[in-house]
Amino acid sequence: QVQLVESGGGLVQAGGSLRLSCAASGSISSINAMGWYRQPPGKQRELVATITSGDNTNYVDSAKGRFTISRDNAKNTVYLQMSSLKPEDTAVYYCNADLYLHYGLIRKNYWGQGTQVTVSS
Repeated sequence: QVQLVESGGGLVQAGGSLRLSCAASGSISSINAMGWYRQPPGKQRELVATITSGDNTNYVDSAKGRFTISRDNAKNTVYLQMSSLKPEDTAVYYCNADLYLHYGLIRKNYWGQGTQVTVSS
Protein backbone atom coordinates (compact mmCIF):
# COMPACT_ATOMS: atom_id res chain seq x y z
CA GLN A 1 0.00 0.00 0.00
CA VAL A 2 1.31 3.42 -0.99
CA GLN A 3 0.43 6.68 0.68
CA LEU A 4 1.14 10.26 -0.29
CA VAL A 5 0.96 12.62 2.67
CA GLU A 6 0.90 16.34 1.99
CA SER A 7 1.63 19.15 4.40
CA GLY A 8 2.35 22.86 4.39
CA GLY A 9 -0.91 24.39 3.24
CA GLY A 10 -2.60 27.24 5.04
CA LEU A 11 -3.72 30.84 4.93
CA VAL A 12 -1.34 33.51 3.68
CA GLN A 13 -1.62 37.10 2.54
CA ALA A 14 -1.06 38.07 -1.06
CA GLY A 15 2.65 38.38 -1.76
CA GLY A 16 3.52 35.81 0.86
CA SER A 17 5.12 32.38 0.56
CA LEU A 18 4.29 28.81 1.42
CA ARG A 19 6.16 25.53 1.05
CA LEU A 20 4.22 22.35 0.37
CA SER A 21 5.67 18.92 1.03
CA CYS A 22 4.51 15.49 -0.09
CA ALA A 23 6.07 12.31 1.23
CA ALA A 24 5.45 8.96 -0.43
CA SER A 25 5.62 5.83 1.68
CA GLY A 26 4.98 2.14 1.20
CA SER A 27 6.39 -0.68 -0.90
CA ILE A 28 7.91 1.58 -3.55
CA SER A 29 10.60 0.33 -5.90
CA SER A 30 11.24 3.67 -7.52
CA ILE A 31 9.47 6.91 -8.32
CA ASN A 32 9.29 8.22 -11.83
CA ALA A 33 7.66 11.63 -11.97
CA MET A 34 6.08 13.57 -9.14
CA GLY A 35 3.95 16.65 -9.38
CA TRP A 36 1.55 19.12 -7.93
CA TYR A 37 -1.94 19.87 -9.19
CA ARG A 38 -4.56 22.23 -7.84
CA GLN A 39 -8.31 22.61 -7.92
CA PRO A 40 -9.64 26.13 -7.39
CA PRO A 41 -13.17 26.50 -6.01
CA GLY A 42 -15.72 25.59 -8.67
CA LYS A 43 -13.07 24.70 -11.25
CA GLN A 44 -11.37 21.62 -12.61
CA ARG A 45 -8.11 20.24 -11.33
CA GLU A 46 -5.11 21.64 -13.21
CA LEU A 47 -1.41 20.93 -13.44
CA VAL A 48 0.87 23.24 -11.47
CA ALA A 49 4.30 21.65 -11.80
CA THR A 50 5.99 18.31 -12.38
CA ILE A 51 9.48 16.95 -11.88
CA THR A 52 10.94 13.78 -13.36
CA SER A 53 13.43 11.36 -11.85
CA GLY A 54 16.07 13.21 -13.85
CA ASP A 55 15.01 16.53 -12.30
CA ASN A 56 13.43 17.86 -15.48
CA THR A 57 10.70 20.30 -14.47
CA ASN A 58 7.57 21.63 -16.08
CA TYR A 59 5.33 24.48 -14.89
CA VAL A 60 2.00 25.95 -15.79
CA ASP A 61 2.55 29.43 -17.19
CA SER A 62 0.97 31.14 -14.17
CA ALA A 63 3.48 29.46 -11.84
CA LYS A 64 6.65 30.21 -13.79
CA GLY A 65 8.98 32.52 -11.92
CA ARG A 66 6.99 32.22 -8.69
CA PHE A 67 6.88 28.50 -7.86
CA THR A 68 9.74 26.01 -7.64
CA ILE A 69 9.30 22.26 -7.56
CA SER A 70 12.03 20.03 -6.16
CA ARG A 71 12.42 16.50 -4.86
CA ASP A 72 14.48 14.54 -2.37
CA ASN A 73 14.82 11.05 -3.77
CA ALA A 74 16.27 9.66 -0.56
CA LYS A 75 13.11 10.71 1.28
CA ASN A 76 10.64 10.04 -1.57
CA THR A 77 9.48 13.60 -1.07
CA VAL A 78 8.50 16.37 -3.44
CA TYR A 79 8.29 20.04 -2.51
CA LEU A 80 6.58 23.07 -3.97
CA GLN A 81 7.99 26.41 -2.90
CA MET A 82 5.43 29.09 -3.69
CA SER A 83 6.31 32.77 -3.58
CA SER A 84 4.56 36.00 -4.55
CA LEU A 85 1.27 34.26 -3.94
CA LYS A 86 -1.89 35.74 -5.44
CA PRO A 87 -5.56 35.30 -4.48
CA GLU A 88 -6.03 33.33 -7.70
CA ASP A 89 -3.61 30.71 -6.34
CA THR A 90 -6.27 29.76 -3.80
CA ALA A 91 -7.07 26.08 -4.30
CA VAL A 92 -6.75 22.60 -2.91
CA TYR A 93 -3.30 21.40 -3.90
CA TYR A 94 -2.82 17.71 -4.68
CA CYS A 95 0.38 15.73 -4.87
CA ASN A 96 0.75 13.12 -7.59
CA ALA A 97 3.31 10.35 -8.01
CA ASP A 98 4.00 7.99 -10.90
CA LEU A 99 5.89 5.10 -9.39
CA TYR A 100 6.95 1.46 -9.63
CA LEU A 101 6.05 -1.30 -7.19
CA HIS A 102 7.02 -4.94 -6.74
CA TYR A 103 10.64 -4.81 -7.89
CA GLY A 104 9.73 -2.46 -10.72
CA LEU A 105 7.21 -4.78 -12.34
CA ILE A 106 4.10 -2.71 -11.68
CA ARG A 107 3.66 0.95 -12.54
CA LYS A 108 0.91 2.91 -10.81
CA ASN A 109 -0.21 6.47 -10.26
CA TYR A 110 -1.23 7.84 -6.85
CA TRP A 111 -2.80 10.99 -5.48
CA GLY A 112 -2.51 12.63 -2.10
CA GLN A 113 -5.52 13.75 -0.08
CA GLY A 114 -5.00 17.42 -0.86
CA THR A 115 -4.01 20.44 1.20
CA GLN A 116 -5.83 23.77 1.21
CA VAL A 117 -3.98 26.92 0.22
CA THR A 118 -5.85 30.18 0.75
CA VAL A 119 -4.38 33.51 -0.32
CA SER A 120 -6.12 36.59 1.03
CA SER A 121 -6.03 39.93 -0.76
